[in-house]
Amino acid sequence: MTDKYTLLFYHPTMEKLAQMVAEHPDYKGRVRLGKCSWAAFNDGFPNIRVDGDDSLSMEYHDVAFLANLSKPADIFEQLAIMYALPRMRACNFRVFVPYFSTGTMERVDTFGEVATASTMARILSAIPLCKSGPSTVVVYDIHALQEQFYFADSVLVQLRSAVYLLRQKLRCLPDVADVSIAFPDDGAAKRFKARVKEFEHIICIKVREGDTRRVTVKEGNAAGRHCVILDDLVQTGGTLIECAKALLGAGAAKVSCFVTHGVFPQESWKRFLGTDAAPTPFHKVWITDTIPDTAAAVTGQGPFEVLSIAPLVGNLLTGDAPLEDL
Repeated sequence: MTDKYTLLFYHPTMEKLAQMVAEHPDYKGRVRLGKCSWAAFNDGFPNIRVDGDDSLSMEYHDVAFLANLSKPADIFEQLAIMYALPRMRACNFRVFVPYFSTGTMERVDTFGEVATASTMARILSAIPLCKSGPSTVVVYDIHALQEQFYFADSVLVQLRSAVYLLRQKLRCLPDVADVSIAFPDDGAAKRFKARVKEFEHIICIKVREGDTRRVTVKEGNAAGRHCVILDDLVQTGGTLIECAKALLGAGAAKVSCFVTHGVFPQESWKRFLGTDAAPTPFHKVWITDTIPDTAAAVTGQGPFEVLSIAPLVGNLLTGDAPLEDL
């Protein structure tokens, strides 16, 4: 009888995260890394090969693939293996898409715009059936909940959250009794307030003053509190910085923030470091490693601290009680 375990394949950019999952003390031996070579032909198109032993053993094990869709240039080669693995008779097949990269383009405001979130969902919906039925696509803190309905019925969608990592971190703080969770807008409050019920809430909004817009506190008391801003992702960081300034202006003792996905195009994370003339308004900036390039760039920089989703991935792969619900 073959010992049951999950075989985890991964894109090369996700190797560090995959190793953390496999070596985690709670999941070691229950999750093993699949062996796969990533090469290219002379014309630049992918030349991918799954190790022979792994390809033959899949029908006895659950199989998963850890994807990184944050860069358009890396997507095609990953689709090739995502489409191939279920056809190797995997008992069960799960694709982890920690960051659903097109999520902010989920709607069309003017005729002619293309909602690429729908496009990406259609592409992922073409992942073949596995031995037990539909394959599963797992996404952490998707930008808009309605995007789950962009996927076809040919795949199952599991929406998960990394907010458990923040709650775990906050419980260890010496000033946890003084922590309030601040939302930069009503949308973030609707998405996350149920996940942080044990903390007081503050809601901020953008208000227009002439040709400019500024962030102000709409609801809640920031005075004397350690305000932790919570949102799903950050791009340039302008809104978070303005939100932090508004909270400090309302009397917050200090301000931190947590975002699951640190996108930070063109190294915009450097705005959070501050200067001697303009210090950073943040005590701590927590992000996860859903976008590995960003996680590597900010590690050890200023107020940044990276929280790994490895325990969340391992927990889901092994079928333990969901950490996010504890």
